[in-house]
Amino acid sequence: MLAAMPSALCFLALASLVASSPVPDAALPGARQAADAPTVRALDVNWTRDGLITGVSGALWITSEAFLKNQLAPNTCRWCDRSPDGQDALNGVDRWGRGMAGKTEAGRKTWDTWSNVTGFGVLPVGVLGAQYLLASGSGASARYYAEDAMTIVETAAVAALANQVVKFAVGRERPFVHVLPEDQKGLGHNPSDNNLSFYSGHTSLAFSLVAAAGTVSGMRGYRNNWLIWAVGVPAAASVGLMRMGADKHYLTDVLVGAAAGTVFGVGVPLLLHGRAASDNGGPAPQSGMSMRMSGNPGGVMLSGQF
Repeated sequence: MLAAMPSALCFLALASLVASSPVPDAALPGARQAADAPTVRALDVNWTRDGLITGVSGALWITSEAFLKNQLAPNTCRWCDRSPDGQDALNGVDRWGRGMAGKTEAGRKTWDTWSNVTGFGVLPVGVLGAQYLLASGSGASARYYAEDAMTIVETAAVAALANQVVKFAVGRERPFVHVLPEDQKGLGHNPSDNNLSFYSGHTSLAFSLVAAAGTVSGMRGYRNNWLIWAVGVPAAASVGLMRMGADKHYLTDVLVGAAAGTVFGVGVPLLLHGRAASDNGGPAPQSGMSMRMSGNPGGVMLSGQF
């Protein structure tokens, strides 16, 4: 199954592009054009606020990953999956899931490479590209697409920073380190990464991108916005499976990463980018979903429509 994933991803991406490509208006009868024209809704996007959130979150994540990891990452595991006497205490679910790990060092390295290429390259580009096709196919302006892209990137940056904080705090030992003799655990080429298994950052990032794009597309009212979910969720899940194939994460790390990424992917657009007044100054349509958060010295109020 794992060996077929790269080909499957390419197929899913191609199917998404074909299915989301709009039918030219000239090919539709006049009445059909009017009936099929989607109502694209304005969202609340503050470029200063959102740029700061994105920039600060991204800068903190990059700094902690590239420059401060040796200082911030735990030297020894805090969550070691061992009993006090040193016996293996890994739970049955993760023990079963570890059966997906590559059987050879070369195989695990291959899945590690594929997970990086897919999670940090193919999937982000594919999500932003699909969002552009959905936006343009629904008649949205270039400004709307730029706002969509900002929201998606903002969500990914916030999700990545949150994941980094949790990984440094929890300190779960990675699967490939767990099986090593104690005197060999610090001898790898990147020992500062040994105890950052929980939860999967690749998986969280993948699901945050897909969920943010799907949520924004739904809030906008884009035609065929369901395709983001139908194509993106399997693609994001494949990233988690690749991380397990690389023996970098347990199944529970991947499941929590998927859940966390989805929460951020849905929550950030709803909390920060609810529907704004329409372009002509009137109220936005009342169908669909949005969420608003406001505060004062007396407390915080959360409201929304679904």
